[in-house]
Amino acid sequence: MSRTSSDSPASLLRRMYRTLADVYGQQHWWPAQTPLEVIVGAYLTQNTSWRAVEKSICNLETNNTLNLSGLRAISEEDLRILIRPSGFMQRKAAALKAFIAFLDCEYGGSITLLAMQETETIRKQLLALPSVGPETADAILLYALGHPVMVVDEYLRRLTTRHDLIHGKARYAEVQQLALHAFTEDDLGNRVQHYNEFHALVVELGKRHCRREPRCDGCPLSEPAYNPPSGDDYKSKRLRRVAAKK
Repeated sequence: MSRTSSDSPASLLRRMYRTLADVYGQQHWWPAQTPLEVIVGAYLTQNTSWRAVEKSICNLETNNTLNLSGLRAISEEDLRILIRPSGFMQRKAAALKAFIAFLDCEYGGSITLLAMQETETIRKQLLALPSVGPETADAILLYALGHPVMVVDEYLRRLTTRHDLIHGKARYAEVQQLALHAFTEDDLGNRVQHYNEFHALVVELGKRHCRREPRCDGCPLSEPAYNPPSGDDYKSKRLRRVAAKK
């Protein structure tokens, strides 16, 4: 089956999700034992590899600091030393301490109480904290707090732009809306699980194939069904769509 000009970007993305799930299987994300560990990992993974994050997490566990009381008690200077493998330790240590202070002040130190709030309320509060952008906030909402929020990262941006599902200058919210539309027909109760798996599968694809320099050989999405069709009619429609975004 080949891709045609009538295929919507959202429907194609949904098909890609099914293919990736068939090829890679369930990913069991986020790799953490507790919601707090997810939150810490979401901060530490900024601008670094997960392997580096795992080293920092191990340091925190070894020093009995991967818990609320430990993160409260440790000095920012000592915290920097423990998370050094993740890089940017000064900024990340300050950001983690700011999150703990926020949690204590607003929710009595209870992640459970935080998770009970409305999604948009939590998102606004998280985005107001130091070093928290949309991706970090949404990762915390989805993986730590169980809210139905789509996480957009560089891997998803590469996937959607390289397959011409969205224009190359699309902002975070635009890519997020495209991904959300791919799951509009799914039951609300299942969306957290779908968003979780979708993001994890895109990351797996990104690590294997959709790198900064793409490695398309063997990619499960390299089939004609997922790639832009040729032809003047398709190109004309694509140009009109891009022009409409400007």
